[in-house]
Amino acid sequence: MKLSHLALFVTIASGLGACGPSDPAPQTETAPDASPIAQTLSFGPLPDFFDCMRAEGGMLIASHRGGPSSGYPENALETLQYVTANATPIHEIDVAESRDGVLFLMHDRSLGRTTTGGGAVADTDWATISGLKLVDDDGRTTAFAPPKLSDVLLWARDARAIVELDKKDTTSFRNIISHVRAAKAEHNVILITYNDHQAFEVASLAPDLMMTASVNSREHQAELERGGVDMKNVIAWTGTRYPNDRAWAALGRRGIEAAFGTLGRVGERLDDQYLADGDLSEYQDMADGGLVLLATDKVFEVASALSADERALEKCGAR
Repeated sequence: MKLSHLALFVTIASGLGACGPSDPAPQTETAPDASPIAQTLSFGPLPDFFDCMRAEGGMLIASHRGGPSSGYPENALETLQYVTANATPIHEIDVAESRDGVLFLMHDRSLGRTTTGGGAVADTDWATISGLKLVDDDGRTTAFAPPKLSDVLLWARDARAIVELDKKDTTSFRNIISHVRAAKAEHNVILITYNDHQAFEVASLAPDLMMTASVNSREHQAELERGGVDMKNVIAWTGTRYPNDRAWAALGRRGIEAAFGTLGRVGERLDDQYLADGDLSEYQDMADGGLVLLATDKVFEVASALSADERALEKCGAR
């Protein structure tokens, strides 16, 4: 029995929340606009959920930068709400830190591209940043402001969404993890790492948290394990250029989920190549080839193009 990915991603999720040294811990246990559908569902601890999806042949999709579209800017709480309601509750978002220590969502080192402001993130205080408006990909100013990480995590926890947290240079894993701990959201966050040093740091600071990390070979896996990385908590990032079902299968045989991205620079990314001819079968091929997590800039198109095994979802905890 098949279930569309649009329905799939509205029906699988958990939640999270957070706070940091300069961002007081949340005093409430609720957040606005949590999905009523998601409230009835649960998938339990993330490592177990991803292990189950791998074993059952399921594939999940994640929205890159929260899934921006016309009227919905990247890294906006309102965009996350919209995409969760219509495509997927799994989102890659970017975490930066203001001059005065407030963690918020922002990809760039400067404010000019995505907000009505300007200047370096590291040189700007939160009072200034919070008064700005976000700009969508069409260059139009929206009514939405840059959100605090703590507010996003509170929403995601109650809406039962998953967020992949991409640490920018202005902040630290330690500060991000303090937000996760404060919200008791350990089973609802995936930390993105870009090299072994970062993977070791995350494993040292939070050995129980999930992360994405490159796992290039059995020997590399052994190096990561010697450095304290628990492979049960790792989703292996396999790049954005060459889908490799043989590598995904090899990782799967070792109990590791594979992630891949069709995202990237406009005109060069695989998303654009796959959508150009209107034949989106490449996405289904990746699902059939053993990929467990796909990050995309075209989340709505991908969600509508895929099918998923309802049995896998029921088996893995989506009820």
